[in-house]
Amino acid sequence: MTTNQPTPTAVRVAVVTGGSRGIGRAVSLELARDDLAVVVNYARDVAAAEDTVAAITAAGGRAISTQADVADEHAVAALFDRAEQEFGGVDVVVNCAGRLALSPIADLDLAVLDAVHRTNTRGTFVVAQQAARRLRAGGSFVGFSTSVVGTQFPGYGAYVASKAAIESITLILARELRARDITVNTIAPGPTATDLFLEGKTPEQIGRLANTPPLERLGTPEDIAQVAAFLTSPAGHWVNGQVLRANGGMV
Repeated sequence: MTTNQPTPTAVRVAVVTGGSRGIGRAVSLELARDDLAVVVNYARDVAAAEDTVAAITAAGGRAISTQADVADEHAVAALFDRAEQEFGGVDVVVNCAGRLALSPIADLDLAVLDAVHRTNTRGTFVVAQQAARRLRAGGSFVGFSTSVVGTQFPGYGAYVASKAAIESITLILARELRARDITVNTIAPGPTATDLFLEGKTPEQIGRLANTPPLERLGTPEDIAQVAAFLTSPAGHWVNGQVLRANGGMV
């Protein structure tokens, strides 16, 4: 008879989508420092993924890179297959893959809306579905939203709509995994100094956003990665079904 329980000596294994750049890269490195083997997923930038893997292995960790579009259920199933083949199972899934588009609602190209929701909403659902089927007991799933769900900045309509959906399924999935000893949480970062965030913003806009939190600075990818590492660690296992606003004190 097969079992979903990891053996006491089994290495813990993490799948990090969007794991090659920005917050995803920081999460991959942080989990590797916690002695997890990491499957670094990427959509297109193979060089960035290989660089992340090289940084992990140079520090004595274990990692591989695997390409997959998170909205493609077949590609995501193959991603989890690869993790199981290489490392024996999956204990942690952190879905960092995301897409940002800024526009007033009145001017938004609906093709852009579809693309944002395909990656952010459908992609999260597809990855969460595989996580629900494959995570071993004691495991964790972490999704990503945004603190703009609360701040409601103009221009973020498509992005916030896609991320609010992720917050809405967090507790539902946690309850659906009752009795499996698996946690489900979502991190909602505030302004964080990544390429995705900085692109297209003036220094004045960045400065205003940096001054919004009481801590008066932008977050760093490492700030967010440490939250993810806590939620997926034994120390954070009592936190379940929650949306954490990791934003330095914004509303």
